[in-house]
Amino acid sequence: MKKLTALALTFAAIGFLCAQAPAPDELLRAMHDELDRASKLRLANLDAPYFIEYTIAEQDGFTVSASLGGIVNRRHEHFRLPDVNVRVGDYKFDNTNYVGSGFNFGTRYDLERFPLENNYPLLRRYLWLLTDSAYKSAVEAISRKRAALRDVQATDRLNDFAHAEPVKSIRSLSRLALDEDEWAGRVRALSAVFTSYPGVKTSSVEFEASAGGFTLANTEGTEVREPESAVSLRVRATAQAPDGMTLRDTVAYHSISAAEMPSDAEMRKGAAAVAENVIALAKSPMGEDYSGPVLFEGAAGAQVFAEVLGRNLTVARAPTGGRGGGASGELEGRIGARVLPDTFDVVDDPTQTEWRGRPLFGSYKVDQEGVPARPLHLIEKGVLKGYLLTRQPVRGFEGSNGHARLPGAFGAATAAVSNLFVRSGDAVSVPDLKKKLIETIGARGKPYGILVRKMDFPSTGSLGELRALAAGQQGGRPVSLPLLVYKVYPDGREELVRGLRFRGFNARSLKDILAAGDDANVLEWMENTAPFALIGGTATTTESCVVAPSILIDDLELHPLEGEQPKLPIVSPPGMLP
Repeated sequence: MKKLTALALTFAAIGFLCAQAPAPDELLRAMHDELDRASKLRLANLDAPYFIEYTIAEQDGFTVSASLGGIVNRRHEHFRLPDVNVRVGDYKFDNTNYVGSGFNFGTRYDLERFPLENNYPLLRRYLWLLTDSAYKSAVEAISRKRAALRDVQATDRLNDFAHAEPVKSIRSLSRLALDEDEWAGRVRALSAVFTSYPGVKTSSVEFEASAGGFTLANTEGTEVREPESAVSLRVRATAQAPDGMTLRDTVAYHSISAAEMPSDAEMRKGAAAVAENVIALAKSPMGEDYSGPVLFEGAAGAQVFAEVLGRNLTVARAPTGGRGGGASGELEGRIGARVLPDTFDVVDDPTQTEWRGRPLFGSYKVDQEGVPARPLHLIEKGVLKGYLLTRQPVRGFEGSNGHARLPGAFGAATAAVSNLFVRSGDAVSVPDLKKKLIETIGARGKPYGILVRKMDFPSTGSLGELRALAAGQQGGRPVSLPLLVYKVYPDGREELVRGLRFRGFNARSLKDILAAGDDANVLEWMENTAPFALIGGTATTTESCVVAPSILIDDLELHPLEGEQPKLPIVSPPGMLP
């Protein structure tokens, strides 16, 4: 064998190292170069930027929907979505937290979709124009904000933005690994389950899979690339009662990858249960006014904690020049107060990636503001200890705890649940919860109690229905409709009823939990900022998960739904094929 000289070996080593060097990251290079240039803007008589942040979200998504064995819609889409955040002034006072924040006061350039390819000159051009527009809007907003405060006496004003330590976290974005034809066939076959149920009026099966993530860089030195992926399958159905009332039910399956989704047999079983539920609801009697103990069993327990507790663990500021903070929770200002029985502890932990062998849906490493995720002990022995926070300072809290997960109003982000664990140190079996319900109604001389097995959260209702529901709420945020409601008689017999809604059910009601089950029910859903987490209610969603027990609440009110009902179809439905 011919031996290489020392010089040849040196050149060979250099060649190997060059061959192994990673390809330059043109997207991050363009972001950093444009950040550096934009941060040096100094225009006469105009505020200079003190903070600039670029976030480029990327998603590769596939959706397919079917009804009664036929494909209704099928689409594959790949896109990038930029978000440019320019702040002028300083951390104490800037262009955000004002009713005009977030509006475009500058020139709207006629830009196409953000480039998919990492072409450096093209990326720089888009970032330049987007930054120019955002900067013009920022200086206009701070000018209007100052004018709005000119005749207002200064009080103990909070800072507008919180400092954050620079973070460097670069991970590879997720890629969509999916056999689209296979999943289209599975969705088609699953939708055909409803052909065996002529009592079902409408039905659909919707499958969505997405992979990607976001790349973030800002003038503080933070550089983040965070992968994101989500897969969901929803089965929906409706039926109509003789009086015209429309009844609905749904089941949803979520995972971080298609490989983790349930088997076809399990999903067929879920679809059949949805069909049977709506048919049974259509035949059931209307519910009556009720005030007394209510048992939320199984999935309903997790849904209550997700909606009534989880969504109230955020605090939002009232903007300058307007009233109300938008999404503030009912627990605002109650740090140190008892909000649950003293046997309860609540932890939100985005860093926990699995639970009892199953991947957790709400896990992430860095939030949408580039702040590292960390576990939060929110409630200890029933006492509220903290909130889910972003970089927008709120009364009593200056900085973020890594829970900015959705876009917000007035230039701020919105916090949301990641993996919320609700535990009780004094739990009983679920059958014993039902016994306690029966004992309680007996002691109070009531003819029956109420058991709820499913809530409409996240909601599949119509906008009109949800507006009516919100209008009828008394105190606090409205709570979603109970879908599967049963009267429970003293002998243990259950009777399904329909057409009920809660009144006056809010976060303070959770102090009246009489007992909790020893079960742990998992609710996974795509959270958004719409009321009741309405499916399709907003363009942006994030993955959330709650693990919680069944609960028995001492006293709640339910009332029949009011309003006109649609007429029944005049012509009978066409016969279903065998």
